[in-house]
Amino acid sequence: MTAQPDVVVIGAGASGLAAAKELARLGVSCTVIEASHRIGGRAYSEEIMPDVWFDLGCAWLGTGVGNPFAEIGDDLGIELGRFAAAAYKPENHRFVRNGTALAPEQWTACRRYFVDCHNAIAAAAECSRDVAISDVIDLEHTYAAPFLENVATAWGLDADEVSAADFASSTGELGYPAVRGYGGLVAAWGADVEVTLNARAERIDWSGPGVAVETSKGTVKAHLGLCTVSTGILGSGEVSFSPPLPEWKQEAVHGLPMGTENKMGVAFDTDVFGTGGRGHYTVWNHDGDTAKIDASAMGLNVAAVFVGGRHAIWLERQGPQACHDFAVDRVAEVFGNGIRKHVVRSITTAWSTDPWTRGSWACARPGQAHQREHLARAVDDRLFFAGEATMVGGQGTCHGAYFSGVRAARDIASRLLRD
Repeated sequence: MTAQPDVVVIGAGASGLAAAKELARLGVSCTVIEASHRIGGRAYSEEIMPDVWFDLGCAWLGTGVGNPFAEIGDDLGIELGRFAAAAYKPENHRFVRNGTALAPEQWTACRRYFVDCHNAIAAAAECSRDVAISDVIDLEHTYAAPFLENVATAWGLDADEVSAADFASSTGELGYPAVRGYGGLVAAWGADVEVTLNARAERIDWSGPGVAVETSKGTVKAHLGLCTVSTGILGSGEVSFSPPLPEWKQEAVHGLPMGTENKMGVAFDTDVFGTGGRGHYTVWNHDGDTAKIDASAMGLNVAAVFVGGRHAIWLERQGPQACHDFAVDRVAEVFGNGIRKHVVRSITTAWSTDPWTRGSWACARPGQAHQREHLARAVDDRLFFAGEATMVGGQGTCHGAYFSGVRAARDIASRLLRD
């Protein structure tokens, strides 16, 4: 590890990598440490079949603020799924109830309800009513189930736990995937950053004139520190601070708990989706089973099944086989029981218990949307913070994490110039 750099960056996800690159551009020395065995954080792809990649974490290059990873992918010669973008637009979303696609007039009524919910949430936010989403929408509506599933998968918490103001401040649409995985794109982009892996931060001492980070591979000392770990890790106490973080910072951490969205990737040995079947679905039935399905619009024989909130955590606790069975059942609801004999493999996630994050992304509790700005504030002008949790507008996204890292790096460079 570099002796006494200007900055120690804790975490090599998108925010930490972006910060390291920006610090280097600004002529600021840094050391990057990462608890895991790899870079990328919640951007992570695995092969589900030979040369077919499944994103366990972020999967779509979301739109709304100019996603830098689109240009990065082009610069690196990495194929992106722009050709599939139309399938993920709201007007092309598909709804299947009890195994039957909604008729056109039903689809229109369902979409109208979605729009009404979004309008009610926006109105509450505009009136500074930072209440739970469940307080401002019609929970008895015929199409409440698919909307609530969309909230749970988009935010990782159920509607009674999600801040209306936080929801209203998010921007953009799903966008499109990277053909070989968003995680693969982030890993390729970050490959030129020198990172010390398997170096979990155990204690961050900011009591002296600088910052000292104790890790499993020794202590790193620097003039300043940049913490990019998730609020799940910060709130768990797995990283101790000496002295403890001030109360306002701890309140920000606990006001932004990690939500959980779990995914199940199911691979098939043939095209089970059929002509016109590929697309983005929300499915629900009378048994209370709800989920979202991406029947790969990119032409791959893989379906991704998504669940969020309490259901995601419950299913995760049942284990991989239960997750597999649930996913196959949901795909069968749309495409028929004949798909079952073509299943060749599945991958399931377990984000709530992931040791490096303790969840999928940070979600503001009702009344706590303002905490993102507090989480982004430096402590004692010496300990800085970045990550998707610190963003308003790009929260919960990989590009939001990127922008937070760049912002923090520039703040750090300005701070060093004042010395």
